[in-house]
Amino acid sequence: VQLQASGGGVVQAGGSLRLSCAVSGRTFSTLVVGWFRQAPGKERQFLAGIDEHGSNTVYGNSAEGRFAISRDNAKNTVYLQMNSLKPQDTAVYNCAAGNRWRYIRFARYYDYWGQGTQVTVSS
Repeated sequence: VQLQASGGGVVQAGGSLRLSCAVSGRTFSTLVVGWFRQAPGKERQFLAGIDEHGSNTVYGNSAEGRFAISRDNAKNTVYLQMNSLKPQDTAVYNCAAGNRWRYIRFARYYDYWGQGTQVTVSS
């Protein structure tokens, strides 16, 4: 399974970005997918997760109310729509895939990771 995260860039505070996570190499509809981020000197942070069919989603505290995760199984892609971005959202954002919905908040339970995409929010 290969994951490729894209869509990062530089945006002003208050702006929006949509990240994409393209998945290949295995039946996409059997995988749960999560988004994480990591800023320099900080721990990896869970942002959002979505189940195999897109029926259930869960968000971390930093993402709740501003970010939205979705998936298109026909395109083998998961999206993270990010609105009202703040300078403290600056980080490398990455997607991950696995089979364990119960542990979707925890990075160590994922089997596959993308390479990450940089998001920089300027003030």
